[in-house]
Amino acid sequence: MEALLWLSFGGPEKPADVRPFLENVTRGRGVPPERLAEVEEHYQSFGGVSPINELNRGAIARVADVLARQEIDLPVYFGNRNWHPMVEDTVARMAADGVRRALVFPTSAYGGYSACRQYDEDIARARASAGESAPELVKLRQFFDHPLFVAAFADAVRTAAAGFAEYRLVFTAHSVPMAADAASGPPAEGGNRYSRQVAEAARLVAALVGVADYDVVWQSRSGPPQVPWLEPDILDHLDVLAGKGVRAVVVCPVGFVSDHLEVVWDLDTEAAQRAADHGMAFARAAAPSADPRFAELVVELVREHLEGLPARKLSTFPAAGCTVNGAPCAEGCCEPQRRRR
Repeated sequence: MEALLWLSFGGPEKPADVRPFLENVTRGRGVPPERLAEVEEHYQSFGGVSPINELNRGAIARVADVLARQEIDLPVYFGNRNWHPMVEDTVARMAADGVRRALVFPTSAYGGYSACRQYDEDIARARASAGESAPELVKLRQFFDHPLFVAAFADAVRTAAAGFAEYRLVFTAHSVPMAADAASGPPAEGGNRYSRQVAEAARLVAALVGVADYDVVWQSRSGPPQVPWLEPDILDHLDVLAGKGVRAVVVCPVGFVSDHLEVVWDLDTEAAQRAADHGMAFARAAAPSADPRFAELVVELVREHLEGLPARKLSTFPAAGCTVNGAPCAEGCCEPQRRRR
């Protein structure tokens, strides 16, 4: 029996879940308790519920519908890295159901440790937990330059910008330490790193919208101030734009596939308030997971493996990220950052 495993980050679904979820996310990273308390307040301000699990369930239902329409017999399972349903439990259930091989769709379009290789680690950990009955797990490739991904974002930008005679287009993605970014691409492939992939996705979306001049900035950094991270931060950049007299801004969260809490808090709450403080009109483009084309994209990636369908790409970057049973796709690619003791 074959199946599809939808592998995501996870999020709390009630107030009591928030602190243990955050402890799972930050385990071994030395994040101080006061920082956890600060982030916990963000979740509690939304009732202790992250939208991510419900967004994933909706996307999974749409993928299942597309699979059925295309007569592809693959049951879809759902597992998370940091909160229930945990991937270890899901893979154990798959084994009990008789699944012997499954394709894995990770909910990240990009390379990098957290966006790519950590999902390899999730797969390896879940298979080890399931033991000898664990199914073979084949992770699908990165898709930041897939035509359907780009088109969904482009239409979302157009919708957000409706009514603006002029606006500045700003793309955002999750910041990472600069050292981690430097290690986020296979050395043999010319430094196909996370930041370059984000920049390429932004270029593709902007070109489809017809915008020649735009910005790529970063959000959601969480590390100590002495560690250099990718910059500029979205809030600092809004200050700069206001100083240049920009009166309207459209923000596109090109680094994310769904409108989960980091998007809702960092952009819809903090960035929107910063823009308002400057008297600047603000609109945010929707992430693509609810767009029907996203489900089509996932099934197309599945068919690349099942039927040898050619990979559709809008860039010359390698179609990296495809792994079997959690083995890294290339030596030295997306390695975890070594922490100083």
